[in-house]
Amino acid sequence: GGYPVAYEKGKAISIPQELPENVTVYHAGDKLTNQGLVTSGGRVLGVTATADTLQQALDDAYAAAKQIHFDGAFMRSDIGKRALAVLEG
Repeated sequence: GGYPVAYEKGKAISIPQELPENVTVYHAGDKLTNQGLVTSGGRVLGVTATADTLQQALDDAYAAAKQIHFDGAFMRSDIGKRALAVLEG
């Protein structure tokens, strides 16, 4: 929500305490407040994973991203597909 105009800020973000060891969450449009982690702009988080294959890394990253919640969250589903197409091509 918000794109291309201003994003609503201050929405509580829920990230599981335990994510798989191969998953990393990069923080961008968020901030830590007395109430916890909240949104503070667009492109709130980047979720990545490492694995033996690109397909497994994509699957792991998307599975972890689906466990993260905040009101109005939108997850892109195209990231990595071009690289995967090149590898399979």
